[in-house]
Amino acid sequence: MRILDVVSALPLGGGSVLWVLYGFCSSWIAFQFCLRFSVLFVHSRVPSSVWRNTGGICFLQSQHYKKACHRSNVCVKSPMMCSLALFPSPLPDGQVTLYESNNELVAGTSVDSYPKQEWDNLHFRRDALKSHSHLESSSKAAFLDHKDTLWMRSAAAWRDAGLSGLFEEIANSSEVPRWLTVGSGFALALLRWVSSFHGSLFPHLTLSTEDMVAEFSQVLDWSDCAVRGFAWHPHTDKFAVALLDDSIRIYNSKSATYPTLKHRLQRSVAALQWKPLCATALAVACHNCLLVWHVDPTSLSTRPSAGCAQVLSHPGHSPVTSIAWAPSGSVLISASPVDTSMMVWDVAAETCVPLQRVGGGGVTFLSWSPDGSRVLAATPSSLFRVWETRMWTCERWPCLKGRCQTGCWSPDGKHLLFSVKGEMVIYALTFTEAPGEPLGCSGGAKAAAIVADLSVTSFQTPEGEVRIGGEVQSLAWDPRGERLAVLLKGDPEAPACPAVIAVFKTRSSPVFELLPCGFVQGEAGAEPRLIQFHPSFSNGALLTVCWSNGRITHTPFYFVSAGGPRIGVGGSPPLPVPLCRTMENGDRPLFSDLCS
Repeated sequence: MRILDVVSALPLGGGSVLWVLYGFCSSWIAFQFCLRFSVLFVHSRVPSSVWRNTGGICFLQSQHYKKACHRSNVCVKSPMMCSLALFPSPLPDGQVTLYESNNELVAGTSVDSYPKQEWDNLHFRRDALKSHSHLESSSKAAFLDHKDTLWMRSAAAWRDAGLSGLFEEIANSSEVPRWLTVGSGFALALLRWVSSFHGSLFPHLTLSTEDMVAEFSQVLDWSDCAVRGFAWHPHTDKFAVALLDDSIRIYNSKSATYPTLKHRLQRSVAALQWKPLCATALAVACHNCLLVWHVDPTSLSTRPSAGCAQVLSHPGHSPVTSIAWAPSGSVLISASPVDTSMMVWDVAAETCVPLQRVGGGGVTFLSWSPDGSRVLAATPSSLFRVWETRMWTCERWPCLKGRCQTGCWSPDGKHLLFSVKGEMVIYALTFTEAPGEPLGCSGGAKAAAIVADLSVTSFQTPEGEVRIGGEVQSLAWDPRGERLAVLLKGDPEAPACPAVIAVFKTRSSPVFELLPCGFVQGEAGAEPRLIQFHPSFSNGALLTVCWSNGRITHTPFYFVSAGGPRIGVGGSPPLPVPLCRTMENGDRPLFSDLCS
């Protein structure tokens, strides 16, 4: 029940109701002012180095928690570190990556030239997808009933814009006493000052909702991308695609029809994920809420009704930028950059439990380890947390320069790879169940190791020099643990340094190691925007790439150990001739070949 509903039930007149509401809001502002002042006081008494390393307000957490779970931000270089300088040269213009076979990437003139594609390549043209996320706010004034009472307008302002909207409505009204107008104006100014102070601690809070989603999305250039989300089902051969017009389409290899999901609350879709061990449930992170669609795979309907979607929301928990199902499908967790709590949802009961820690300014990205034992939770500030799911306690990891941008887990859940905004490297953490470890810790290493150097490297091609490298937008590790795909941002202002996908060969035992594989490239002028591996590809690994031109392609990586197709075996059509081959890396045996 909303606060306004409670107040409206009181046996008071309209002016008295506004007076009660005004007193409550003023008390709230005073409390916020005292809280911010206390943070400023602590900042003045804490050494600047400690303040920086703890993320400011994080210093206020208990000393016991820090002793048990604080980890050093010292990073070391791994002796097995790989760099882009070891990669083969990128493809010349007019060539695209088709697949990998025998440890070599094979190229051709078109992604459709490979006859063994198991999925058709989709193409969504941006000009055919109209974004309507701004239409609601721009057309709202045309439907306002200006004969509404002050009380009704105040309730609408509270619902749409919160406390600031309520004060602004009262301050601009001529139906209230002057003292209430002046007081509301003063309270509005004070509220904006407090908000600006909070924004100085966490600058992302000054962003608009769409800008905030674009900043923390795993999709490169989310605002202008035709495909804003993609999710393979973990067990069945189908996937969901979120588009620029806020619709979601579901494609199934066994069906010629594809359902289209639309809902009035389905705006600014930032992420989507299928529920494990369930064929019907799809979770969607939206502007103001979470939607969980229940789509019957046997239904012939192409437009499921809005009644097929559960709406999950919590005050102050929007926009939602990241979601993750537990591998068992028992619970769903969600994150918002403006909420310091990570929500753990019981979807069936439509209830949630907030997991809150002081500091960080919110939660931006979530990743659940495949074994279900740990959860990575990134924040907008220079720290991230690793939660262990037995007791739901966490370790806090300060970063060196910026926030944690993305991360992914090894299939056994013992290795975590992550990247930091502003740095061109990949870090690795190793987790073990060491005896004597405190109950509140998840067994992480004392320091993160640098395992890959992604600094900009120059390559010579027939068309001239090409520069590849930069910061990491997203990471994807295939379920077999043998291929790691890295989406590099490149330099948007330098045409010679485009966004590109670098693929590494990986192994986790006896030691963690990365080896160069090659670059996955698309059509001329198209840059990658989103990457994801198929969770259950039987012949190795299947990398799905969403491109800037709206095309979705699937690149298979055939492993010898996975029983992949061989040239001339079993009546298979001859594979195209490899066009990107280097003696230095192409002849190096992969660990899966040695074990076969």
